[in-house]
Amino acid sequence: MQRYFISDEDWTEREVLLKDNNAHHITRVMRMAVGEEIICNHPEGKAAICKISQMTNEIVHATIKTWLDTDAELPIQVTIAQGIPKGNKLELIIQKGTELGANGFYLFQADRSIAKWNEKNAEKRINRYEKIMKEASEQCHRNIVPSIEGAFTIEQLLDKKQAFDSVMFAYEEEAKTNNYSSLSSALKKVNKNDKILLFIGPEGGFSDREVQLLKTNDCTPVRLGKRILRTETASLYALASISYHFEELGCENE
Repeated sequence: MQRYFISDEDWTEREVLLKDNNAHHITRVMRMAVGEEIICNHPEGKAAICKISQMTNEIVHATIKTWLDTDAELPIQVTIAQGIPKGNKLELIIQKGTELGANGFYLFQADRSIAKWNEKNAEKRINRYEKIMKEASEQCHRNIVPSIEGAFTIEQLLDKKQAFDSVMFAYEEEAKTNNYSSLSSALKKVNKNDKILLFIGPEGGFSDREVQLLKTNDCTPVRLGKRILRTETASLYALASISYHFEELGCENE
């Protein structure tokens, strides 16, 4: 059953209004008809089965039939602080990170970021990323669409760390030593419903200055396996590992 994320103002007690891209997808792409059912997600994370009652090319009316009791979210909230990479890598990170359960993304201009964040087209880029996350959330039946903000400096993001229960950073040097700090060890200290902030460096990794800054601010360096991962792989490895640890192994501390 097709799933759509609907803004709060388009919900009433009995009906949902689907507009713009949602209406276009229903009428032009899926070619649905009155009487067909869809799943509509509320911004608060609730979802309902709805039946299409009226439709035009511009707006679709759907009647709420049944509220669903499903939760496809990770048992902890993981925000990825991603050093801005070059090319289209960020789109891949955001799309697959959404599928793997990321709660949100912060973008930051790292010392070794090759790409430079341009404030002139920032709004257009963020809108593009939000569309990618919405489509990915619909595809994998998420309860929410992740958030995205940026671009920050690493210092600005460290000012936000008080909002998180654990702050980690993927550090390639941890993969080169026998006395390493593993992601698995760090996750054993995480409790259900905790909020994690995970820093991922750009193509060249973190600079010595950034590493010292992160450590000084009590951020835990973690190894993501024995191999050095590309920036577009690192957050996906971490999210998949977190999902396996908490959802498949059931290692949830209360």
